[in-house]
Amino acid sequence: MRYLTPRKAAKGLGAAGPGSATAHHWSMTVSSVALMILTPAFIFVIANAIGLPHEGVVAYFSRPYPAIVTALFLIVGLLHYINGTQIMIDDYLGHTERKVAVIAAQLLGWAVIAAAVYALVRMALSPAVAPVLAPVTAVVVQ
Repeated sequence: MRYLTPRKAAKGLGAAGPGSATAHHWSMTVSSVALMILTPAFIFVIANAIGLPHEGVVAYFSRPYPAIVTALFLIVGLLHYINGTQIMIDDYLGHTERKVAVIAAQLLGWAVIAAAVYALVRMALSPAVAPVLAPVTAVVVQ
């Protein structure tokens, strides 16, 4: 028979253990700091893309800097959303509703991440788009 002291049995399972509120807090803190850095860069990227025609937007986001900044901003922001909604749901909902709401929030977050990354990759790998030219009208000189 093995004797376990209460401390030995509880080691690693306390308030600071894995999967605890402390882990969520650190995850939220790290993603908040990352978003503080990425948000101005993302605003700069989007401000330069405003007003461009479709071909210009595709060409702009096929460049590495705008695509990487946008992808990082969306991924980090949505992971922050997923962790934040899980904390909020854990605080305010009961057992069955909690499970359904956490699953729905996580599915929504991961679906938006997948759609955004797919769109960025598709723009980055699209063939060079020729600018649309206005039709030329023939001028007949008499």
